[in-house]
Amino acid sequence: MRPAFVLHDHRKPRPHFDLRLEEDGVLRSWAVPRGLPTESGKNRLAVAVPDHDLDHLTYTDSDKSIADIGWWEQEDRNDKRFVFTLHGRDGSHRYALIHTDGVNWLLLRTKDQPQQ
Repeated sequence: MRPAFVLHDHRKPRPHFDLRLEEDGVLRSWAVPRGLPTESGKNRLAVAVPDHDLDHLTYTDSDKSIADIGWWEQEDRNDKRFVFTLHGRDGSHRYALIHTDGVNWLLLRTKDQPQQ
């Protein structure tokens, strides 16, 4: 089975998105206040938050909906950088998470994108 991902759209306590990647039996999670970047060269803050249980893959409520869902694959990874491709409802897009300090990361859409 391919590892799953979900992008949740939260409306409370203030609008933001949560990117969740299935890994080692949990969902690794980052809060992304402005959502995933839609073009290369645009950075977004991503704040690491506690892992979530796998049942959050399809969880919704009155304040949380699923903005995108699908599977993901790792392209490259080290202590400071994590490159991955999301295969969601609207195609495949490659991103990088760059660790800056503590819980803070930069999320960016890479210049090299998968062929659609």
